[in-house]
Amino acid sequence: MSSLIRSTRITLEMIKIEHSLFALPFALLGALLAAGGLPSLPVIFWIVVAMVGARSSAMAFNRLVDRQYDGQNPRTKNRAIPAGLVSVGYVKVFVIVSALVFILAAAMLNRLALYLSPVALASILLYSYAKRYTAYTHLLIGWCLAIAPAGAWIAVRGRLDSPIPWFLSLAVLTWTAGFDIIYSCQDVAFDRQVGLRSLPVRYGINRALWIARALHVVTFVSLVAVAWLSGMKTLGVLGLMATAALLVRQHAIVKPHDLSRVDQAFFTTNAYISVILFLTMGADILWRSLQ
Repeated sequence: MSSLIRSTRITLEMIKIEHSLFALPFALLGALLAAGGLPSLPVIFWIVVAMVGARSSAMAFNRLVDRQYDGQNPRTKNRAIPAGLVSVGYVKVFVIVSALVFILAAAMLNRLALYLSPVALASILLYSYAKRYTAYTHLLIGWCLAIAPAGAWIAVRGRLDSPIPWFLSLAVLTWTAGFDIIYSCQDVAFDRQVGLRSLPVRYGINRALWIARALHVVTFVSLVAVAWLSGMKTLGVLGLMATAALLVRQHAIVKPHDLSRVDQAFFTTNAYISVILFLTMGADILWRSLQ
């Protein structure tokens, strides 16, 4: 039992379970927008379970598939699998259990969510192979996270019947793709050496960072569309302003010749963005629902 607990703890650390902060707030925001207020507690519960299950299976599968590359890369050689801290067999079981939890949660929400769950699961698992074949892998990981708000909308309404979830998903897709480009700049030399693909590898770090900036412009425009279509007032606008400032800061602290603050831009700034948008836009929705 102690070995099982230890392996579970190490696996949760390996997949950085706390980074669910990236996508979960957008899923919850999608649910609030769909309900025009607070959804039922069972719906919220199963959305959270689905998000945790999906992300856990995706991240563990990614670590599993990339274990040989991680072992060769000086930046990642101390990750749990290449370092021998957790067995490959245990991680495989963890992936399967997490995927089943996700499918169960989808089934508990509604029929359409269940029917679409294999599509979502295939997307988040196949992403792990993308960088072997395409430089545009960042857009695929963006798509994977963009499923969250649309999926939450379906969880509440049982259908996609408004442009709002489409714009919110576009915002998440371009936001994620942009910060993933920034993060991948750290591994350009290694990726070229082993034949992995990314936009920084294909176009160089400077051009890749400009692509990330362009994607984040689309992110902001999409969020403005969400705010406008949903009739948000002061709180929502404040959230947009804070997001714009954080996006600008993210690009200001990362330079082609200085990648020392990439982790700060990737982890801290983006966690703030998702939480701030959820708190401000969510509060705006809830306040108006009480009027």
